[in-house]
Amino acid sequence: MTQRIVYFNGLFVPEREARVSIYDSALVWGDMAYEVTRTVRQRPFRLRDHLQRLLASLSALRIEPGMSMDELDEITHQTLARNLPSEAADMDWNIVHNVSRGPAAGFRDAFSADELRPTVIVSCYPLVGRLGELAPAYDDGIDLVVPRQRAMPGDLWDDAIKTRSRLHFQLANLQASEQRSGAWAVLVDVDGFLTECTSGNVFVVRGGELLTPHTRNLLPGITRRLVVESAAKLGVTCREADLTPADASAAEEAFVTSTSIGILHARTFEGAAVGDGRLGPVTARLRAALAEEVGVDFAAQARAYAARRTKHG
Repeated sequence: MTQRIVYFNGLFVPEREARVSIYDSALVWGDMAYEVTRTVRQRPFRLRDHLQRLLASLSALRIEPGMSMDELDEITHQTLARNLPSEAADMDWNIVHNVSRGPAAGFRDAFSADELRPTVIVSCYPLVGRLGELAPAYDDGIDLVVPRQRAMPGDLWDDAIKTRSRLHFQLANLQASEQRSGAWAVLVDVDGFLTECTSGNVFVVRGGELLTPHTRNLLPGITRRLVVESAAKLGVTCREADLTPADASAAEEAFVTSTSIGILHARTFEGAAVGDGRLGPVTARLRAALAEEVGVDFAAQARAYAARRTKHG
C-alpha cells in the first residue's frame, strides 16, 4: 500500500517522517491553530470556510503563516491528490491543517536562520476508522453527559480561536468516560448553561422548536451553520438560547453535529432517555437535508466502512 504523504514546511514527506521540533511553539505553549475538513467523494467540502476560520485563528494568535488562502487551498489539493492512491477510490478523508508559530522564543538559537518560520502542516487521514467505529451510533444514538470540567469563559478565552490548547476538553473526555463508558462530554459554562461537546455542537428540540446554545462560550462549527440553514429551508424554527442540562434531559430530541460525522442523535442525556431514545422526526429531517446539502449519506458511509473494517479484521 502506498504510504501517506504530508505537506511539511514546503516539502512533501512521508507521514512517518513528519516531525515537529521539541522546541516548537506548538509543544512549548500549545500555540498551534488547526482545522479539520472532510472530503465528499474525495473532494474537500467547504474547504474555503475552514481555511477562512484557520486564518482568523492565526490572525488572533498573531501568527503569519507566510502564505495566502489561495496558496493554502492549492497546497491542500496537492496533498490530497498525493494521498488518494493509498486508499480505495471510494475512500473519503479528513484533511488536517496545523499551523504554529514555529521555534519558541528562548530556543531560537537551536535553529538555523531558514528554520525560524512558522510550522505549516497539511495531512490527510482516511475516515474508515472514525466513521466505521461510529456506525452503530447512527441507529442507536449516543449518550451525552456533563462532566465536572467547565467550558472556558469567553472573557478569558476566545473560543472562536481553534487551537491545540485543549486540555480542558481532554479532561472533560476523561471525566465523561468515567461517568459512563463511551459517553460524549457536553460542557457547561460558569453559569451552568450548555456550550458544546468536545467534538461538536449541540442542538435540542423542544416543542417542535430547534434550540442551540449561544455562541459566547463555544466554537460555532461549519456544520452547525449548515444545520441552521437547513432548518430555515425546512420551516423549522431555530434560535440560540440559554439551555441548562435539565432542558436537554427534558427535550424531545437532541443531537450533535460536526464536520466528519454530520448528525448523531442523543439517546440519553445524563442517564435519562431523550424522548424515546430513538432518532426523532426533526433530527431525521435535518439529517436527510444535511446529507443532501453535503452530498453524502453519513450513516450509509459509516456502515460501509464498518463492514470494510470487519472484513479486513
